[in-house]
Amino acid sequence: MTVEFKFTATCPKGLENVLAEELRNLGAQVEREQPAAVRFSGPLKTAYRVCLWSRLANRVLLNLGQARISGAEDLYNTVVALPWEEHISPTGILWVQFSGTNQEIRNSQFGAQKAKDAIVDRLRNTTGARPDVDKRDPDLSVMLRLHRDNLEVAIDLTGDSLHRRGYRTHIGAAPLKENLAAALLLRSGWPEIAKDGGALLDPMCGSGTILIEAALMAADIAPGLLRESFGFERWLNHQNDIWLGLREEALQRRSAGLELELPEIRGYDADAKVLFAAESNIARAGVEKFVRVSCRPVNAFKAPSHREIKPGLVLTNPPYGERLGEQEALRETYAELGAQLKQEFAGWRAGVFTGNPELCHNMGLRSHKQYKLFNGSIPSQLLLFDVHASTGGQAGEGGKPARPLNEEAQMVANRLQKNLRNIGKWANKNGISCYRLYDADLPEYSAAIDIYQSLEGEKFAHIQEYRAPANIPEGKARTRLADLVRATRHVLELPARQVSIKERRRHSHKESGSQYQKRDASAGTFWVDEYGAQLEINLWDYLDTGLFLDHRPVRQYLRKVAADKKLLNLFCYTATATVQAYLGGCTESTSVDMSKTYQGWAQRNFRQNGLDAYRHQLIEADCLQWLEAAQQNRRGHYGVIFLDPPTFSNSAKMRGVLDIQRDHVKLIEQCMALLAPGGKLLFSNNLRSFKMDEQILETYVVENLSAKLLDKDFQRNPKIHNVWEISRKGE
Repeated sequence: MTVEFKFTATCPKGLENVLAEELRNLGAQVEREQPAAVRFSGPLKTAYRVCLWSRLANRVLLNLGQARISGAEDLYNTVVALPWEEHISPTGILWVQFSGTNQEIRNSQFGAQKAKDAIVDRLRNTTGARPDVDKRDPDLSVMLRLHRDNLEVAIDLTGDSLHRRGYRTHIGAAPLKENLAAALLLRSGWPEIAKDGGALLDPMCGSGTILIEAALMAADIAPGLLRESFGFERWLNHQNDIWLGLREEALQRRSAGLELELPEIRGYDADAKVLFAAESNIARAGVEKFVRVSCRPVNAFKAPSHREIKPGLVLTNPPYGERLGEQEALRETYAELGAQLKQEFAGWRAGVFTGNPELCHNMGLRSHKQYKLFNGSIPSQLLLFDVHASTGGQAGEGGKPARPLNEEAQMVANRLQKNLRNIGKWANKNGISCYRLYDADLPEYSAAIDIYQSLEGEKFAHIQEYRAPANIPEGKARTRLADLVRATRHVLELPARQVSIKERRRHSHKESGSQYQKRDASAGTFWVDEYGAQLEINLWDYLDTGLFLDHRPVRQYLRKVAADKKLLNLFCYTATATVQAYLGGCTESTSVDMSKTYQGWAQRNFRQNGLDAYRHQLIEADCLQWLEAAQQNRRGHYGVIFLDPPTFSNSAKMRGVLDIQRDHVKLIEQCMALLAPGGKLLFSNNLRSFKMDEQILETYVVENLSAKLLDKDFQRNPKIHNVWEISRKGE
């Protein structure tokens, strides 16, 4: 007689009914659905089959029992009464997880500890030995759930979560979990489309998860075959003959599936780097015969032309942004996707999975079905569309937005084109690859736009929106930002991924230490060239980018005056000035900054440009404290000192508070004490109202170089920085 067991399959929230249907198809007797889980029953073979074949479940739990409990004693007594000697060897490795609380058990860690004690005591009393406890690779993982005084005890049969198939060793930003990708395919009707010969295309495929899951489905490949192990394999009641039979059957089905002629499964992404990860994952999954990826932006998304394909499914998980600027840029991405669907994919079904459904309004398509799901903890939606032929114009070429510019955006575009003819031409002539294109030229569009060109020739735009005045409604500010972004992308012909948008106040580039605050998940870094120096740029993670463009001529001046001299760079940031001084012939340098983040950044700049760490030191320290200490042992040591402090700083890492107007006399005098005879101090700050103290003007030779050290791209804003060269009288 076959023994029946009670099981629970867990899943992402919102997939309960899809999982229930899958379990029925796998031979399970579904008993009920509950939030993020489905209860079912059947023989052990059914549970093994679910572990091997389920595309949706996270875990399969074998339910051992349940009881009403009130406190710790009830918990202990319930757990100790179970026959644990039938499930784990007394010399095995145990792990216990506990979730939930009640009025008496208010801490899950306490609950786990009490349950662990009960299991260990039971094994010690019945066998004379006790298991080790370790969460890494346990022989038995026990899961307890307490809800409204009802305690459930179960064994985890899966081990690692079932969504971890084993093929994804490389992932891109914000990866989609495998079982959620499978759910999107099922909700979109992919199995039926594939059987009918319809294609699957993903225009923003990232690391390829949707594509791989689609191929596994179409080729009848069990997702569990790629895993190295399951939790049940070291369970004492494991029936290996049943398991090996199921696995052999799955291997035969995979062999047959790999011989099939599947419909086209193709992915695209504008980021060539993430496609390397996709290709690796596809190969590891063993479906490289069926799945291909190509580098292509959304606005060039078309059906493959190498063979005639049958209309099928376009399914994608585009980015949805977290900050205002990101969302405004992504409106164009969604608009481009909608335009391409209407232009190229009439008669196809389309599915868009997003955590920001409002962005889908920009597609110009009406969804006929919406499914509410969760991407991790993020409420999301899968929107399904039936695509009909476009009645509008074609999408833009290159990287231009698909929609024509409105009158306001066109006004901004006209100014950007004028600046490109003027500033852009000047930059190209002078070998400048990173420059300011626009700085609030039109007062109602108050932002700075900087251009960065990578060593590979790829162009990026960095838009820094100044905070709108209080009398400007938020909606109006959002509209203006959207116009600015659209105009920038239009003129520069850039896809959304090459545009970084930041909302910020109009302030100095080193104000209040705010440049040290990490902003968002990175979209990656790249290297640029500045007069032969290769410097790392990050447009996404921090308020600043790693390179102060207004200081370009300052760095060039330092490069000139530091030849054959020792340099001290205080408040060095990413030490780009030190790199330029080294390339100009600086013999030794000391670069000081208190930020661990920027010290690491400076190290990468040093390595890229061949600076010897012995002769060119990076010191992570509070510059004020370092200066105090240096008065004892470094007097007269440096031929050139670059002092570029923030306007104000009260960082927790600093012993005191820095106010540059109040403190500049002391800072300058301390630096002058460290100068060698004939040495020069280059002092810079960004306080618009700054006034040099008369004591400094009377004591030293002071030359204001602010106007001289200002390039063409910053002449609209002549007060962006102050620069003085200070030397001793008579030298």
